Amino acid sequence: MGQQETVATSLAHTVREGIGAALAEVDADLARRYPGDPGTRQPVHTVYVPGDVFAADTIRSWGDQALAALDEHAPDAGALATVLGIPDELAGPVHDRVRAKLEREPIEDLRIDFEDGYGPRADAEEDEAAARAAALVAAAYRGGTSRPEAGGGTAAPYMGIRMKCMEAAVRDRGIRTLDIFLTGLMEAGGLPDGLVLTLPKVTYAEQVTAMVRLLEAFEKARGLESGRIGFEIQIETTQSILGADGRATVARMIEAAEGRATSLHYGTFDYSASCGVSAAHQSLDHPVADHAKAVMQVAAAGTGVRLSDGSTNVLPVGATTQVHDAWRLHHGLVRRSLARAYYQGWDMHPGHLPTRYAAVYAFYREGLEQAAARLAAYVAKAGGAVMDEPATAKALSGYLLRGLDCGAVDTAEVARLTGLTRADLDALAGRPAKTA
Repeated sequence: MGQQETVATSLAHTVREGIGAALAEVDADLARRYPGDPGTRQPVHTVYVPGDVFAADTIRSWGDQALAALDEHAPDAGALATVLGIPDELAGPVHDRVRAKLEREPIEDLRIDFEDGYGPRADAEEDEAAARAAALVAAAYRGGTSRPEAGGGTAAPYMGIRMKCMEAAVRDRGIRTLDIFLTGLMEAGGLPDGLVLTLPKVTYAEQVTAMVRLLEAFEKARGLESGRIGFEIQIETTQSILGADGRATVARMIEAAEGRATSLHYGTFDYSASCGVSAAHQSLDHPVADHAKAVMQVAAAGTGVRLSDGSTNVLPVGATTQVHDAWRLHHGLVRRSLARAYYQGWDMHPGHLPTRYAAVYAFYREGLEQAAARLAAYVAKAGGAVMDEPATAKALSGYLLRGLDCGAVDTAEVARLTGLTRADLDALAGRPAKTA
């Protein structure tokens, strides 16, 4: 091969070096603040159960109740399609997958609640409930995530507690409950990989800093690796969106978490009430909710912090017509959240599980072929009706990966449609090769 021709330039190499040196600090800051998606599975929902109600059979019981509701109010694919408006060609696969999910893994993320769902109790009572929660969670993970015969219960992939907040009136109680719970897990064999903690009613970034210091102290006391324990920040107050100084507080909270923030969860009813919204109009689709969630979304973008929408308090109970009305409402809200890139939400009742999974599965299955075709064309550089860029290819891969994680689609059909492996999708999505 001949010598490469020299291309004429005008700038000395010292110019590039100088710019690189000037931007080195910015480069490091970008890498620290915006590491991108963590590459782990994100659950499609979080189920809240009060601390005194959670039991070894809670997850299986919710699954059984959800199956019973499905069998009573939408016993076949046609009935489900009619109630929820699912296209006929999707109805069969969606109904079958919902049933299978409720049998295999009815809850993806469970939070044992020691805050609003539990309320103020005598210290001895909450101590006992926190210790009991730790024992049950440890036993559930020993038993596994699929109808264990030993270990005391069924585990969800993710489990943990919501403690009381860092406000003065309940701060000491919240800290003690967290300490008892984490200590109980350590005494039972260690912290499970699926452990998730939720810090509610955050108003100031300094409360997030306090949570970080608390977890640092626990890790040091128990000989754990620094940074082992992360936590969710619950956005339930106006101060968590816009501070008194006019700045977006939620962005400051992510920074204050020092890499420990795993997600931001929108609290529908507390936030709406704090904005003065009357009870009849407090909903996930109210304009104040959309504003808060848009601020959360921009603040979290690129940081690796996930987002979760809130819940509806309309329960699918009573006569079939009432159940169907509640299901249509819930299904529509979940679909709306998914379209707005809120891939997780809260479910407060077993009857919400059928519509949660029906909405999620229909969302991923109805776009499967188009997303797969666009991604395959991008990889093959074959062109097509849409000219996609790397950022869109990343989003298409993320879409397919989320569908795989929750069970909406299968590895074999994605491979058939795209010619890509799971590792290929991870690479295109910018995720680490090995995912949870």
